[in-house]
Amino acid sequence: MTLVRNLHKDVVGGILIAGFGVVVATHSLSAFAIGTLSQMGPGFFPLTLGVILILSGLAIAIKGHLSGPQASKETVRHPPEWRAWFLICLGIASFVVLAKYAGMVPATFSIVFISAFADRNNNWRHALVLALAMALVSVVVFWWALQIQLPLFKWGTA
Repeated sequence: MTLVRNLHKDVVGGILIAGFGVVVATHSLSAFAIGTLSQMGPGFFPLTLGVILILSGLAIAIKGHLSGPQASKETVRHPPEWRAWFLICLGIASFVVLAKYAGMVPATFSIVFISAFADRNNNWRHALVLALAMALVSVVVFWWALQIQLPLFKWGTA
């Protein structure tokens, strides 16, 4: 246990991320057909995600190892950010409800606008600009480029 305490937190986090990537990649190889790049099977995306997690985890662990041990043995404990937790959960709930009854644009706007207030430094103008920009990006990426079958705007029942 003292070995883990002496490691830099990025080393531990990177190893955990890489380990999770190994589990995902191994499961996708054993449970699904991978296919080819032109005809992807159901295991292609999880395998790619697993490899990306492995590479990211290793990069984080190496960076943490090169930065050396933590400067202070004493860690400052901060209380949980209940406001941030609440606003992020509220944003997710608003996305689920609005995606079903109002469409992708209002749902994306609501999750970004509400979740932006989790950062105490944001004001309503910053949240508004960020939400409008992300709604535009989501239209371009998900509706136009990927052609996700979620209507931009709708009113009423699903």
